[in-house]
This record gives sequence, structure tokens and C-alpha cells, in this order.
Amino acid sequence: MKTKFFLLFTIILMNMSLSAQDKNFYIYLCFGQSNMEGQGEISEQDLIENARFKVLQSLDCPNLNREKGKWYNALPPTCQCHSKLSPADYFGRTMIENLPENITVGVINVAVGGCDIRLFDKDIYMDYDSTYAEDWFTSKIEAYQGNPYLHLMELAKIAQRDGVIKGILLHQGETNTGDEKWPQYVKKIYGDMLAELSLSAEKVPLLAGEVLDAEGSCCASMNEIINTLPDAIPNAHVISSDGCKGMDYAHFDSEGYRILGKRYAEKMLSIMGVE
Repeated sequence: MKTKFFLLFTIILMNMSLSAQDKNFYIYLCFGQSNMEGQGEISEQDLIENARFKVLQSLDCPNLNREKGKWYNALPPTCQCHSKLSPADYFGRTMIENLPENITVGVINVAVGGCDIRLFDKDIYMDYDSTYAEDWFTSKIEAYQGNPYLHLMELAKIAQRDGVIKGILLHQGETNTGDEKWPQYVKKIYGDMLAELSLSAEKVPLLAGEVLDAEGSCCASMNEIINTLPDAIPNAHVISSDGCKGMDYAHFDSEGYRILGKRYAEKMLSIMGVE
């Protein structure tokens, strides 16, 4: 009887060990609209792999040989099967360059080009899933089970088995330009995410990037509203887009994404007390 009990106890310990959460695996959730998807052309410098930077694949992408819900070395695209360079790419690269070698960084990127921020509100998302009737918009939402918030939360719960969620990155605002209620919309979504994943705001900051502010850009006036976000969310931080160039009226060019991604990382590292 004692032998059977010992064997059972050993098996339980082994299973616990196999599924143990790695405290040195830092995970960051990324969401928003087209600039978080990534629209920048990918070049050779963006395709240098590092096993310490991972992406939890968001969708089944045969063209990338990746399956939804599995970790891979992070290379663009990190969002959808045919998206391009994103701020998430150089966020992760900059993080691992400045953290100890025993730390691995993982990102999960769920974004929908053209979306209103309320598409990520779990209670009213269905009112914003057809803002554009065109296939390019509705097909993206369908790929996320019709509910991008739910899709992101399901992936986040998978990730929590493997590591620790350390922060949330947002880039959105173009579609909500001029809406002074935007900070309150974000506050609710952020609060819902924390509650769903049993996270605390003190340990999981929210970083929100400014939209393109180059000459001829469509939505630069939204940055004034984005910069009020810390008034609504004390643990929110705004990432400047100053000096980042665009490829068109709304989207950053590749170098703009690299700079913006580095700035997200620099702020996160600063919060963590890393110089």
C-alpha cells in the first residue's frame, strides 16, 4: 500500500513539474488595430532569430508553418498570417537585449485593422464587428472566432501555464479619433482583462502608443486624447511616436515600427527598474 502511495505521489510531482509555470518567462499581451498588426515591410535585419524571444501563435498559418496556440521563435509577422512588421517585434528584441540571459520574453498579438477600441469590449463587441462591411474587415474578426477579446484571453490563459504575464501593450486610436471617451473605453477593457486573468494593475502595466504624428497624417489630433490615458488608468504609460515616419497617412514605415517598438521596451524596462 505504501509503495502504491509513493508511486502515485511521485507521478503527481512529476506532472506538476512538467506543467510548472516558468517565472523567468515574461509574457506580454499586444492588441489594437492596424499599426499593432504591423504594416511595415520586413527586411533581413528583422529575420534574425533569438530563442529567448517567442510568439504564441494566434492563428493557424500554413504559409508560416505555425499552428495556433503553440510557441515559436518570434519572427514577423507576429499577428496574422499575412501581416508585416509590428511594434511587438522590436519590443521583444529590445527586451531580451537588456534582460539577463535566463529571461525569455513572449508576445501574443491580436489586432484588427480599422477597429473601434470597443471591438475589444467583451460586453458590446458585437456592436462593432461590422464597422466596415468589407471582407477585409469581417474576415479578420471571423478568424478570431468572431470575438477578438475572447480569442486573446484564451491565448493568454494558455500562456499563463508556461510563464508570467508582465504587461499589456496597446496601439489603437485612429478609428476613435476625436472621441474623448476613449480613455474610459480602454479603462474598462484593461480592467476586464486583469479580472479575467487574475492579474493586478500594480504588477501588469498598460503601455499605449501614440498614433502617427507625421506631416499629412490622418489622426495626429488623437494623441492629445491618448495622452490623458494615465488620468483614467494610473498604471498606464503613453509611448511617444515623435519622429517616427509614416508609409502613408495612418501607418508607420518599417523604421517607425522599429523605433516605436524600442520605445515600448524602454518604458517597460524603466518600470521594471532596468537601466
